[in-house]
Amino acid sequence: MNKVMLIGNVGMEPEVRYIDRGVATATLRLATTERGYTLPNGTRVPDRTDWHTVVVWRRLAEVVEQYVHKGDKLYVEGRLRYVTVDDPQGRRQYRTEVWADNMEMLTPKRREEPKEDSRDASKEGGAQ
Repeated sequence: MNKVMLIGNVGMEPEVRYIDRGVATATLRLATTERGYTLPNGTRVPDRTDWHTVVVWRRLAEVVEQYVHKGDKLYVEGRLRYVTVDDPQGRRQYRTEVWADNMEMLTPKRREEPKEDSRDASKEGGAQ
């Protein structure tokens, strides 16, 4: 079984591309943090943040393009994929990616504050 579940914060705006026949794919960086703690002897262990590359496809990528932004908190569920790429100098590079099958946005929706109408403002502080 190959199953990954992450809750973290998006570290940069997602990169969205459309490939063969308009299939959407998005890549995002997700930061997960384990909180630090203090050992019984008083030694402080600091927070530890890990960065994950998350890849989403098709409709889920379109949702990411429309709604996911830097700083958002996400729950991501998927599987690990190991990718090997040769760079332009011919060196082999290895990457671990999370290919997401499911995602939930955990950041509350941003509400726009209603703009104060100048007619309403004149009623509140206007002449009596």
